[in-house]
Amino acid sequence: MPKPYTEAPAMTPILAFDIETVPDVKGIRTLYELPDSVNDADAVVFAQQKRRAQTGSDFMQHHLHQVVAISCCMRWGQDKIHVGTIGETSDDEETMIAKFFDLVETHTPQLVSWNGGGFDLPVLHYRALIHGIPAARYWDMGEGDFGDSRDFKWNNYISRYHSRHCDLMDLLALYQPRSSVPLDDMAKLCGFPGKLGMDGSKVWEAYHAGRLKDIRDYCETDAANTYLMYLRFRMMSGALDADEYELEIKRMKGYLKTLAEEKAHWAEFCAAWR
Repeated sequence: MPKPYTEAPAMTPILAFDIETVPDVKGIRTLYELPDSVNDADAVVFAQQKRRAQTGSDFMQHHLHQVVAISCCMRWGQDKIHVGTIGETSDDEETMIAKFFDLVETHTPQLVSWNGGGFDLPVLHYRALIHGIPAARYWDMGEGDFGDSRDFKWNNYISRYHSRHCDLMDLLALYQPRSSVPLDDMAKLCGFPGKLGMDGSKVWEAYHAGRLKDIRDYCETDAANTYLMYLRFRMMSGALDADEYELEIKRMKGYLKTLAEEKAHWAEFCAAWR
């Protein structure tokens, strides 16, 4: 007989997240001392050419990525789930990043990402530093003023092998970059929808065309895929048994179906979910 599913009301909140970025035109102008006569698109092309000459790739360094969307899938309490993008489309980068770190400050969640240690969090670090955004709880490594700060000495968001941030890609690859694989591939192989309609290489083009809502929608589906992969990992690692895993999957699917009634990207996501 399957054992009944029980869950402590005070479970640690889970926050799976993803960010989308575009080249930081203002930063590029500052660092390369470009005149105002150079338009934004040409400024980005110039910086990409410089980068390509240095490394063979036009992928910009982390500090020159402007954050345009931060999406989260949060699971907490007995049955609460929320998937959404932080802030409003009118919010600037500083506001979005501050709201993200406020979530960490308020809830001290289990952060979950796919390549968050290699990209998302370093970008957020540099951009938060540029804007002067405080994030004491996030940076606590056991020397803070919080009542449980001492616990963070042994388990914090910063140290690579601590678990308050779980970079699933890094962990599954055993911290070997040559073993890393894309979220899209693994999500589809595990029966989840994967990426739909857009990928990271198309974000700058979409942003330049004023399609910020499409970028935010795409980012949300990546956060959902990340959370689903984390559930799969928790089953594999023994944190959930088969019945608990199936219940969590059904809970997530049911929640997304309610969103699909009003939002086209979730309708597409649910239709693609085998």
